[in-house]
Amino acid sequence: MKKKILLPLFAFGLILSSPTNVYAEGWSKSGSDWIYLDKNNDKVTNEWRKGADDKWRYLNENGLMAKDSWVDNDEYYVDDQGLITEGWRKLKDGNEYYWAYFQSGGKAVKGSWKNINNKYYYFDDDGKMLTGWILDNNYYIKSDGTMVTGWYKLLPPDSEEQKPGPNSGNKEKWFYFTNTGKKFKPVLNGGAKFGEKKIDGTRYAFNEKGELVSGWMQLAGGSNPTIKNFKYMNEDGTVRTGWYSLEPPEALAGNYNHLVEWFYFSSTGEPYASKTEKLNVNDIVKINGKQYLFDKNGTPVYGLQKVYQGNTYSAYYFGESSQCYIIKGKQNIKESSGKNEEYFFQVSTGKGLTGTKDSKLYYKGRLVRANESMKYQVFAVPNEDGNGVTYYVVNASGKVASNAKVKDADKVEYKTNSSGVLTAIDGNTNISGTFDTPQEPDWVNND
Repeated sequence: MKKKILLPLFAFGLILSSPTNVYAEGWSKSGSDWIYLDKNNDKVTNEWRKGADDKWRYLNENGLMAKDSWVDNDEYYVDDQGLITEGWRKLKDGNEYYWAYFQSGGKAVKGSWKNINNKYYYFDDDGKMLTGWILDNNYYIKSDGTMVTGWYKLLPPDSEEQKPGPNSGNKEKWFYFTNTGKKFKPVLNGGAKFGEKKIDGTRYAFNEKGELVSGWMQLAGGSNPTIKNFKYMNEDGTVRTGWYSLEPPEALAGNYNHLVEWFYFSSTGEPYASKTEKLNVNDIVKINGKQYLFDKNGTPVYGLQKVYQGNTYSAYYFGESSQCYIIKGKQNIKESSGKNEEYFFQVSTGKGLTGTKDSKLYYKGRLVRANESMKYQVFAVPNEDGNGVTYYVVNASGKVASNAKVKDADKVEYKTNSSGVLTAIDGNTNISGTFDTPQEPDWVNND
């Protein structure tokens, strides 16, 4: 009985594809290798040929069927059966292993991104799947090869402790990667040292490396910034809003009287502050039902303040240092002389009254009173519209002489109308002479 000779299926496929005539074109066994002979009985090199199984195999530069190797200008990889590899493949380069990915048809992904099952991977020019920081440190790839998006805490690219994947050291920084995988880095203009980005409705600040930062951050202003060029970022990187007591920015520390000051930050994180050294009524803001005014350094003012409206000014009272908000109506305020003086601030606006109220005369909120030795005195009160003056007659308690004839200590007679305005002196309606201007309030600030 003849013995049956069993051939591997692959070999059987090749034999079937080749005629028994060794000079015919087709696959042929050469020792332990397979070759492919053309019609001239020459070995085919550096080309693909199909076997009887209708699958492609590659003949290398020596004419041998390639196995477990890169082929065709290293664009494809064949396995130990010489078959084209598709999908993921773990390969070895020297003593190190790496992952490569071969598309349908077998071509390797090289020097580009690849979306595989809705996850992005990057492969270098040699087809190796990369991990860690890549592409000029603008992208980060996790240890499984997937691209990072959103927030991720990492060692910075230039860290001496850098290694793939998240680390637990104190030198880690938060980064934000957009939906394209690119790390957010602000474009810094105008001398700014930091930039901000609104993420999911919340503002954050980043340095030029894309690292999330906290504390005072200068976002504009160059070498001569003001408090409005700064924002304060909380420890979690979010922008501070509302009231907060803290040390001023180091760059501006010399402008403040205290180590710690109160600031109020808008909904976008900008500190409230006056635009110039002069306080302006347009900068008064209402916060939780109370009105505040912040100086150029962003601190809330208190006490009697000279506040401008156009080219004119008046007094506003912002209470004690524990209050710092506008207080209205009649107030007794202790002046620098140590005496308490009566003031009246309009209930509608808080502006110091210039004019009469309850039969008393006020100038920029301060009660106007005659010198006690004079009994009555005429004051030339500048009109608030800036045009001319009005002459009022008042006594030592500040009461206006209305519809009256009164005499001062020198027996000079003053006649007034119902508003207390002077209409005649010693019967002469042609009013002339030099009269006193009321004393201005005892300002906290002077310019």
